[in-house]
Amino acid sequence: MKTVKILGSGCRRCVATAEMVQQAANRLGVDIRLEKVTDDAAIAAYGIAATPGVVVDGKVVHAGGLPKPDDMAKWLAA
Repeated sequence: MKTVKILGSGCRRCVATAEMVQQAANRLGVDIRLEKVTDDAAIAAYGIAATPGVVVDGKVVHAGGLPKPDDMAKWLAA
């Protein structure tokens, strides 16, 4: 099971990113534990300057804007 964290304040883009990641995982048949991180200090600890951010198994894979579906498939399949 992969752990995926969505870093952000809970804005529309952050919510959309969480939904996109969950849908991609469902489509690929990958079990994930999805966590939303909204605490500013916790987000800053990952070293990103723009949200939403995506962290897969402890590694920042995306920051700022909506991720591309192809990228999500790569992150979840790896």
